Amino acid sequence: MVDSTTRRSCLGATAALTLLCAWTNPAAAQTEPPRTGLGGIWTMRAENDKISTLAGGSDQNYTSGVQLVWTSGEDAAPDFAAGVAHWLWGDGKVRIGFGISQQFFTPVNTTLQTPDPRDRPYAGYLAGTASLIEDSGNKRDLVALSLGVVGPSALGRQTQNGFHTLIGVATANGWSHQLADEPAVELLAQRTWRIGSGGSGFGVDMLPSVAAGVGTVRDYLQTDIVFRVGQGLNSDFGTARIRPGISTGDAFVAQPGLVWYVFGGANGQVVARDAFLDGDLFSRSPHVARSPLLGELEAGFAVIWHGVRVSYTQTWETQLFRAEKSGLFSFGSLAVSAMF
Repeated sequence: MVDSTTRRSCLGATAALTLLCAWTNPAAAQTEPPRTGLGGIWTMRAENDKISTLAGGSDQNYTSGVQLVWTSGEDAAPDFAAGVAHWLWGDGKVRIGFGISQQFFTPVNTTLQTPDPRDRPYAGYLAGTASLIEDSGNKRDLVALSLGVVGPSALGRQTQNGFHTLIGVATANGWSHQLADEPAVELLAQRTWRIGSGGSGFGVDMLPSVAAGVGTVRDYLQTDIVFRVGQGLNSDFGTARIRPGISTGDAFVAQPGLVWYVFGGANGQVVARDAFLDGDLFSRSPHVARSPLLGELEAGFAVIWHGVRVSYTQTWETQLFRAEKSGLFSFGSLAVSAMF
């Protein structure tokens, strides 16, 4: 029988997800894992079309992303942050997180000194992010604020061409035409539900989620769902990526023995603005005709052992702008988290 907690969660999801809830046994997922290793978690993440299980990485579109994140232990958040979380979402285990990330984007043909105006512009993005996370049973809530810069100060040209020079690969020639420096502000809110029969033993579950982002970088609404099969599924709420995309944060709980799972999922996004396609807000800049709808598929695995989580995600995304001719674009995301 579906309990009241799950009923309240399902009211916030779509009708299709409500039907899926009825086919699962949420009661088994209520078992909490032993609370061991409650220290902070450090996560290092790298994303690239060359970090991929598939051939064809070619330094185009979303070329590269790196991220370093610290997430506090459970209930180790300052009293003020915990009070805000409880006011927003009720009782639960509260964490805070801080991270820094860099992403950069290039057109398909990087040999041109003057980039093709029909292709996406060169762009770099550097940001710091503060997040507030609360886990309450089988529900995770998250708000995050990112502050940074889009443009030359994000050091996209230096990072890409410096690394290419180091490994003896041709550099990208069009960075002098990248988007100009502009301040970047992003505010994100997200809720994820964990529904299924996983618990601390072997099982299956699903992770429906809704998110909304607003700011000078990207305005969008997103809904997604991930299906998992494995052992110890109540250790976390799935893997994370550099947003946007399917990402539920880097917080997890260590428990005795080996935790593992494989997963697959999909998301849909309605996008009102994307600075990396629409161009600068306050000056004229290269831009392309953005597609308002975006879809993604993902698949991967995660392993947690002795307070260390290793995860890999392969992502395929639909065309982001109307003149894009590459079909589904794919990239990989590799992350290592360690609890201290």
